[in-house]
Amino acid sequence: MQLELLVLLGCSELVFIFTSLRCADDAMGALPPISLARYVCVVQKAYQDTDSVISSVTTKVKGFAKTNSSDLGLRVWDTADYIIPPQEENSFFVLTNMIVTPNQMQTRCPELPNPSTTCTSDSDCKEGFSDARGNGIQTGKCVDYSDAVKTCEVFAWCPLEKDTDLPEPAMLTDAETFTVLIKNNIRFPKFHFSKRNILPDVTSSYLKSCTFHRITDPHCPIFQLKDIVSEADEDFQDLAIRGGVIGILINWDCDLDLSHKKCIPKYSFSRLDNKNPENSAAPGFNFRFAKYFSVDGVETRTLVKAYGIRFDVIVFGKAGKFNLVPTVVNVGAALSFLSLVNAVSDWVLLTFTSKRHFYSQQKSTYLDEMDDTSEVERKTYGTQ
Repeated sequence: MQLELLVLLGCSELVFIFTSLRCADDAMGALPPISLARYVCVVQKAYQDTDSVISSVTTKVKGFAKTNSSDLGLRVWDTADYIIPPQEENSFFVLTNMIVTPNQMQTRCPELPNPSTTCTSDSDCKEGFSDARGNGIQTGKCVDYSDAVKTCEVFAWCPLEKDTDLPEPAMLTDAETFTVLIKNNIRFPKFHFSKRNILPDVTSSYLKSCTFHRITDPHCPIFQLKDIVSEADEDFQDLAIRGGVIGILINWDCDLDLSHKKCIPKYSFSRLDNKNPENSAAPGFNFRFAKYFSVDGVETRTLVKAYGIRFDVIVFGKAGKFNLVPTVVNVGAALSFLSLVNAVSDWVLLTFTSKRHFYSQQKSTYLDEMDDTSEVERKTYGTQ
């Protein structure tokens, strides 16, 4: 209560001082001091000290998806399958589409045809040569890739991956029904204030049934992936084909002079990668990983080129609380600013107005009294 009274008295006194000077400023067309006082006290909250938020974020995704492909057959996907890696710092990746190359072994096979790998004889191939954009190390032999094409043979993981046939629609279309629990703990160290986005009145039973909705459940920390992408003005099924990056923005903007219950997070969502680049090169988001196993004592792997959506959780915000030092500093700065109003007003009137000569003559007038006992009295008109 005493703190709120100090804030009120500080700003009220500033408004009173500015109001008392308002008539002179209004006559000159200057910014009304009362408006400046309101701007400093109400809008900018210049009476407050501020601090930036520090935070930690953990996430937990849940959901199941079913696929049926020629490479993998009928399969059910759970969290351990589609969250890669299991934990990241302030982000998580959900697999939505893939190109699978099964049963690769280290052996020799024809390189994929392109202008640098096609050949007509062994002399066109250089033993030991490797191309970073290729798939292996050349053996120096020119072999048949097909009945019509020959390419240089490579020692590599064979059969080689062919990543030109991307499934459409995406394989894990059910991923839009997945949910993610976001736990965000924040702290304003200057004010020794801590809180989390799971608010004090949220119960375990509520968490088991709620899903974030901007109107009906704005404080639920469980989000459906389809809703997140939709709030970012994107279509989940289109985004799932080649992947992308979505930002989950959590804003903590707190006035600690008020009840701490009013310090709550505000969520917003945005696509972070370029949806419409100037060219179509390297769209979306993808990477490769492999699963290794042994077949008859021979090391074998299944290579997966994974496409999906990476969700980055970005936390920002600040808190403000009354402090006498910034109050005095900003009140003094505002008063110093007002001291310039007269000089600026005179400069404008003496420079730009059509009657500037008349104003210059009448601004200062000297009157000499005939009485010898009186001193010369100076009367000044206009602003000082």
